[in-house]
Amino acid sequence: MAEPGFFEHVLDALEGFVDDNHGMVHASAHRRGLKIWFGTADGHSAREHYEAQLIRQDGEAALEIGFHAEHRDPAENEACLDHLMAKETQWRKELGPEAEAGPFLGMDSWRRISEVWEPPDPDDPEASIEVAARLADYVDAIEPLRVRD
Repeated sequence: MAEPGFFEHVLDALEGFVDDNHGMVHASAHRRGLKIWFGTADGHSAREHYEAQLIRQDGEAALEIGFHAEHRDPAENEACLDHLMAKETQWRKELGPEAEAGPFLGMDSWRRISEVWEPPDPDDPEASIEVAARLADYVDAIEPLRVRD
């Protein structure tokens, strides 16, 4: 598993990859992941966010990278994903076929557009840069399309 500083390194690298025009960025890095969101610091804004996080999938450790909609109301999550799926041709050009859209892994009421990788090697200095670059791809592809009228 990743050492405590791995996702802080991802956050540091991410700043060099993400476009500056998405608005005020908020971030939370911890031992098992990194979450970033844009807009106000309130809980509502944070409900639609980007993550790189260690998860368990089929009993094995994995790294998930992508976008999450985690509103308390499942209908809001579905509306968010529907909105983004209506613009899939735009974000799919940037993210490719690796990005999967649907229910969040392990939480049916949440929604995601994300992909799953092998867990990173915390001793590989390039790993945090690779994770940051891919998370930035998600931010730059989805954030301009995310806001609903």
